[in-house]
Amino acid sequence: MTVNRTSKTLSAPVATAIKIEAGELQEEIRRRAYDLYEEHGREDGRELDDWLQAEAEVTQSRAKLIAA
Repeated sequence: MTVNRTSKTLSAPVATAIKIEAGELQEEIRRRAYDLYEEHGREDGRELDDWLQAEAEVTQSRAKLIAA
């Protein structure tokens, strides 16, 4: 990661890459949460639970990829 030492801000390409990665991560979590919603019979009131489970699964999966 490139950091400008004087202002401690990220360079534009790095900042853009981080924004793209964050967007991709959120999209992957969103898709998994929707899958969980469908798996639970489209039950209303489980949005937060499905989101948190999806977030945990996706971040754990990505962590395993990084560690490998």
